[in-house]
Amino acid sequence: MNFGGVMEDVVTREEFPLEKAREVLQNETIAVIGYGVQGPAQALNMRDNGFNVIVGQRKGGASYEKAKQDGFVEGKTLFDIEEAAEKGTIICYLLSDAAQIAQWPTIKKHLTAGKTLYFSHGFGITFKDRTGIIPPADVDVILVAPKGSGRTVRKHFTEGRGINSSIAVFQDATGKAQEKVKAMGIGIGSGFLFPTTFEKEVYSDLTGERGVLMGAIAGLMEAQYNLLRKNGHSPSEAFNETVEEATQSLIPLIGENGMDWMFANCSTTAQRGALDWRPKFKKAVEPVFEELYNSVKTGNEAQISIDANSKPDYREGLEKELAEIKNSEMWQTGKKVRELRPENQK
Repeated sequence: MNFGGVMEDVVTREEFPLEKAREVLQNETIAVIGYGVQGPAQALNMRDNGFNVIVGQRKGGASYEKAKQDGFVEGKTLFDIEEAAEKGTIICYLLSDAAQIAQWPTIKKHLTAGKTLYFSHGFGITFKDRTGIIPPADVDVILVAPKGSGRTVRKHFTEGRGINSSIAVFQDATGKAQEKVKAMGIGIGSGFLFPTTFEKEVYSDLTGERGVLMGAIAGLMEAQYNLLRKNGHSPSEAFNETVEEATQSLIPLIGENGMDWMFANCSTTAQRGALDWRPKFKKAVEPVFEELYNSVKTGNEAQISIDANSKPDYREGLEKELAEIKNSEMWQTGKKVRELRPENQK
């Protein structure tokens, strides 16, 4: 398939229908290890699509109780992590990066010959020298990485849509890894699948979430909001011009039609200004993105994450950082603006 002049070997539902995925995985027990972010969505989607799914989660925690509420039955389709790993022939390792490191000795001893180790993020394998996650040579190691949060993966599925996913094979011990990864991608409800590698997935993912998807956009919004406030604009005006109009009007339209359409369908004043200032912003941030990508590729960002998550007081420090953002004038204004949206008015 042609993407902007570049050919990519994507897989669609027409080429690899759900019926074929069921056939490929008909004798597999898919053990979803972790029921936090991606776990619930992927487990529920696969179960709804007719696959044999069990869940492994630490007993007694909130996630274990959530799995029970979602219809997984204790002792039948819901187990502790080790028992699920023992029963599973495809082990979906969907714990957080830090938890994957901690649980690896338990998982590894149940990776017997011919099993499949499945990831939705390339972190543990790509940085295996740092994480210690080194699979045995006689198992398949595959990746399906949905391009969205677990909530979005589930929401798109229940709406009859699908979120796109990247797929990769790190190790093909059985000769069937390519068929399995496609079947798993279709099984979790992907719209279409595009090829990558474990390395490229983690490099693009860490760059994206630190960049445009979260870090950069948060910093950009804060900079503009603070500038407007410094120049005498009210909190509501600064927030509406910085966040509300972007998220509620422009970004959905860009998603539907592209940036060229957005430029063509705004006022001539906005159009001229956006076209003139676009290259200035691009030039300003290019060095930051170069620095970011290099930090990701060298493993520096991975090590920062590993070190931070290993600290006993990490959660306490994180809550303080999140509270600082939440309690800032900008996002307190945002809370009030959201309350005033017509759909939230009683």
